[in-house]
Amino acid sequence: MNIFVTGGTGYIGSHTCIELIKSGHQVVIADNLVNSKMEVLSHIETITGVSIPFYEADVTDEAKVRDIFQAHKFDGIIHFAGLKAVGESVAKPLAYYYNNLVSTMVLAKLAAEFEIPKFVFSSSATVYGDQPSPLKEDMPLMKTTNPYGETKAMSERILSDAAAANDGFAVTLLRYFNPVGAHESGLIGEDPNGIPNNLMPFVTRVAKGKLEKLSIFGDDYDTVDGTGVRDYIHVVDLAKGHVKAIEHLTEGVHIYNLGTGKGTSVLELVHAFMKENQVEVPYAIVGRRPGDIASCYADAEKAEKELQWKTTFTIEDMVRDSWNFEKNAK
Repeated sequence: MNIFVTGGTGYIGSHTCIELIKSGHQVVIADNLVNSKMEVLSHIETITGVSIPFYEADVTDEAKVRDIFQAHKFDGIIHFAGLKAVGESVAKPLAYYYNNLVSTMVLAKLAAEFEIPKFVFSSSATVYGDQPSPLKEDMPLMKTTNPYGETKAMSERILSDAAAANDGFAVTLLRYFNPVGAHESGLIGEDPNGIPNNLMPFVTRVAKGKLEKLSIFGDDYDTVDGTGVRDYIHVVDLAKGHVKAIEHLTEGVHIYNLGTGKGTSVLELVHAFMKENQVEVPYAIVGRRPGDIASCYADAEKAEKELQWKTTFTIEDMVRDSWNFEKNAK
């Protein structure tokens, strides 16, 4: 298949492009480089040995997306592009609603117009809101705790309605949890522009001395050690889940959790990082962050049963690969 990957030089998108190519597919990437770097494209090409068509484009721009669709015949779309920081979404809700919803609507509209039959959407476990874990796909969606989560839930509804209105348009919504880790080559990993919003790149930059200390947001949650519990999944496992999703995609709307099914606290992850890599990570407990919840981990049985997908990497693999990438980074 020839797959259009939005946000393809981002953290999850870049790893997915590699796994798609390894599985015999072709990719075309569009990315506005707001939260990624152009050099990632050359790293993907080095790892795969394949030259990849790339467009520096914002997929909220319908005219630019239309030009791309006129230049290529696509069999499917995997849509990663979007703003993704929970805390930032609370501070900048309008930017999140505009970017994340308009991009989804533009792509859905043009997918129907150009008869692109397969659409895989990068959703999030945040759509479940604050419900007891393990989280299952058939749970009712509650009011989410932040605008980022709302944009994911609303995008899911937009795509579900588009699939219902267009025969032959199949959609898979992938609700995934907390990706960490990096490619084994050390060439690509999580490398956000500016101060990281996610835990692992903050940990690695503190370990390397780029940042002074890690802030842990709250130690008074009802969890094993008071810190937030999340389902950390290796980004390569997550990428392989996207390949399985688009390869198995049939008519209708399908929803899958992509996670390990196991919760790990922030402190447990930080201590695993220090132990595995034999490096210190100074940290301080600070107040809770707006929009966060205590515990969030997946029931991943449906993806295993229907997609023949399951995770293979351990927490130790995740923290080792993350550190290996950071050590290689400039």
